Amino acid sequence: MERSAATQAPGLVVVGDYAWDVLIRTNSPLQTGGDVFGEVQLAPGGSAANTAVWAQRCGLQTRFVGKIGNDPFGQLAVEELAAEGLAADWVRSEAHLTGSVAVWIDQEGERSMVSGKGADHYLLPSELPLATLRSAAYLHLHGWSFFGDPPRSAARRAAAIARQAGARVSFDPGSFQMISQLGVDAFLAATTDLGADAIFPNLEEGQVLSGEREPGAIGARLAELYGGALVALKLDASGCYVYERGQGAYFEAAPARLVDSTGAGDSFAGAFLAAWRRGASAAEAARLANRVSAWVVERVGARPHPDAALAELLGGFTG
Repeated sequence: MERSAATQAPGLVVVGDYAWDVLIRTNSPLQTGGDVFGEVQLAPGGSAANTAVWAQRCGLQTRFVGKIGNDPFGQLAVEELAAEGLAADWVRSEAHLTGSVAVWIDQEGERSMVSGKGADHYLLPSELPLATLRSAAYLHLHGWSFFGDPPRSAARRAAAIARQAGARVSFDPGSFQMISQLGVDAFLAATTDLGADAIFPNLEEGQVLSGEREPGAIGARLAELYGGALVALKLDASGCYVYERGQGAYFEAAPARLVDSTGAGDSFAGAFLAAWRRGASAAEAARLANRVSAWVVERVGARPHPDAALAELLGGFTG
């Protein structure tokens, strides 16, 4: 176990995937058997790592737990999170390469992904950092940890350890296509007993898991399935719908020009958790999360380099 230093106990621990995104963006449709010009860029990613970075950027002391290969991309991962000021517990694998994802971004800014099975898919319960999990005030997990085993058993064990130590838990379902492939009943069986206090599905994931179509009905059904958890339903350009303690409300999206939707949902979850864990109401957390995700989609990659516009957006919130 490779452990980076932290200056204080984390307000949030995120366990899950770290991967490198190979972003491919074209200005015209792909030509079968032919060539087109475009942009090809390597960018840090992994849904769990994205959420951890955004929670840290939004002012919540966060720690990441993940598995990487003993390869150059693994070393780059260590250096990249260190540059973010994000503490981490790294498990190194000799048998698997660091995760990578091919992301094609079309002319409309929508993305399609091909995820390789890297080291992040092979995290074992025996490799979990017990001290980190027992010190966590809050644990966040991602659906990509539940679509196969490993790492499903490790994610479930992490939740059990953290809950036993008094932590709260949240998770993001991750992918409606993968949920459908695994089977809705199997996914629910693996996640509804986590004791989640909050879940962060997008509309398609909410529809698949709940069997409902409209946000209000989705929120009510998911809250029922997940033991009264807060449901923050991500609605892309329509903002979000938050269902909490039997009441639901819409929150409008911040204005944005879509360039790349990669990581928008992860940034939403990270920003929401940062605000919520620091005492903001669910409504205040939703408004911040909408603003942060709008900033993200106007740029390429899941966690673009912070700029003056982001600093102004966050204002005094991170102080």
